[in-house]
Amino acid sequence: MSLDAFREEVRGWLEENCPPSMRTAMPADEYPGGGRRAKWKNPESKLWLDRMAERGFTVPMWPKEYGGAGLNKDENQVLAAELRRINARPAHVGMGISMIGPALLEYGSDAQKAQHLPKIARGEIWWCQGYSEPNAGSDLASLRTSAVEDGDDYIINGQKIWTSGADNADWMFCLVRTDPTAPKHEGITFILFDMTTPGVTVKPIKLISGLSPFCETFFDNVRASKSQVVYQVGKGWTVAKRLLQYERTSIGGIGGGNQKTASLEELARDYAGVRDGRIDDVALRSAILRHRMNDRSFQLTMKRSVEESESGKAPGAVSSMFKYYGTEQNKNRFELMLQMMGSRALGWGGDAAFAEPELDTTRGWLRSKANSIEGGTSEVQLNILAKRVLGLPD
Repeated sequence: MSLDAFREEVRGWLEENCPPSMRTAMPADEYPGGGRRAKWKNPESKLWLDRMAERGFTVPMWPKEYGGAGLNKDENQVLAAELRRINARPAHVGMGISMIGPALLEYGSDAQKAQHLPKIARGEIWWCQGYSEPNAGSDLASLRTSAVEDGDDYIINGQKIWTSGADNADWMFCLVRTDPTAPKHEGITFILFDMTTPGVTVKPIKLISGLSPFCETFFDNVRASKSQVVYQVGKGWTVAKRLLQYERTSIGGIGGGNQKTASLEELARDYAGVRDGRIDDVALRSAILRHRMNDRSFQLTMKRSVEESESGKAPGAVSSMFKYYGTEQNKNRFELMLQMMGSRALGWGGDAAFAEPELDTTRGWLRSKANSIEGGTSEVQLNILAKRVLGLPD
């Protein structure tokens, strides 16, 4: 099928199958993460997920046998463009499709792929990440959570922190130390386990934003099957590094104007004043234009990177560039929103004087501050770019 024919087919399918409410800005409480405990405030969110999953469009470039559509990169770009054209919300988001799924496609066994990937594609399992520890954040390889062999299992003891979404998660992908005598970056194993396993305790961490997207997770003699070790025992750092590249590319995607929220132009119209069809404040108008130009440049850079890469090739060190610039763009976007909205962007819960979108902006602004830390700090990304992209000496 030609790309033009594929575009027409996709356009027709989307017009018929994308519900009206899925073409609007997505409220924070309609996050389409799926999972065994999913609660759908908007029934059309579940309908949209099911329709997209049935077509393979939740993970369009994955093989059909694992729930994808088997699209090539050109077809995937057409699909993405058509989704943007109708302002469609993502049907499914989360670490399953952006992190552990791609890592399993690259490093998982056939049995692991068959067990986990179709469920990820259908939104049946919510995944969380067990990486950081209280004494092993940016120096991740210093992790101390232990895993000791016991027959066909490993017995895991330790603690993880900043385990995003762990309070809702069904499964965790986790880094554990299986050989405490090995050098720091060796003796680490990448393993998967169900969060309902006895010995797993999750405690949400309340943030300044008023939400608790992060948690601390404790393991007390947690039993995990050896069949869930990804790649090789003691070689988990290899998988961990690749997954971080997938994560950073995903986080970077919040830049480039990909958010399904009110545009800066719409906010300017509502809060900053418009005269003769233009934003009245010249400085603000220039700042928004500059931001939009940077968004477009970032989009084109990411598109070029995809086009220049081999089909299906995993992201490399350039993912650090996407993560750094994308998160800076997202933070700048919220600063512009505050500049426009003034005190209307500083509301809090329980105050009827503020509309719900205004309260969401306050929390979004506070949440954006974490962009410089999650997925590896901005300083870590700059170090990676200096060494692996620019080739600068240590």
